[in-house]
Amino acid sequence: MIDLTTLADLTPGICSVTLRSLGIDDVVRISSDAGLAGIEWGTDVHVSDAESAAHARKASEAAGLTVLSLGSYYRCGSFGDFARILDLATGLGAPRIRVWAGELGSAEASQEHWDAVVTDTQRIADLAAERGVAIAFEYHGNTLTDSPATTLDLLDRVNHANVGTYWQPAVGLSDRQALDSLHQVLPHVAGVHCFSWGPEAERFPLRNRKLLWQTVTDVLRGNGKDLDIMLEFVEDDLPDNVLNDAAFLHTITLGED
Repeated sequence: MIDLTTLADLTPGICSVTLRSLGIDDVVRISSDAGLAGIEWGTDVHVSDAESAAHARKASEAAGLTVLSLGSYYRCGSFGDFARILDLATGLGAPRIRVWAGELGSAEASQEHWDAVVTDTQRIADLAAERGVAIAFEYHGNTLTDSPATTLDLLDRVNHANVGTYWQPAVGLSDRQALDSLHQVLPHVAGVHCFSWGPEAERFPLRNRKLLWQTVTDVLRGNGKDLDIMLEFVEDDLPDNVLNDAAFLHTITLGED
């Protein structure tokens, strides 16, 4: 018998990049209509300065939505102006910042690139910790987190309590391979980006990979650590498909489907 008291809570949310063509108020309205609990606000379009950060925070709070994180495009290893990113995060009220593990795939990266990413990540993790903000790597191709092994290697080298990783199914992997990758990085997972893509990055309804996502949410719930699971892409980028995917996401986060 499963002890339900030990199951983790999964917060269903959305990345604002899902609705990149829409403004902040529309993103909030659609997210609220979909019954989602929170939003990861991206710096690509929606949160780019203090004014837009304050706008996104106020609109989210007014709709009863939680700010889940700041989806930044900061590339670790660049030694860039991370203070600006931190200012956006704190203005937004984000508890976590998503960053990218360099700008090269692990197979192409030199030792110097690895060293730069590690050193810069340690630097920004210290800065973020001073403000009570966590850091999480985007789990993505063409970066040092392009496989479970390299992600674990990077996290081991960084060796910082304030740094974790997101997870998502890499394009082209079978369900079994995707689940294996999740199991390998699971102790370090700070959040999940969820979508259903085909082998050529075709976008499908989330339910098209029903078995994968049911199993993923079962694994996450059984892991005992509360997590955010955020819609990142929907078919044709349409608001109606946000509603459809959110309905499915609700059922699986509750273990009902």
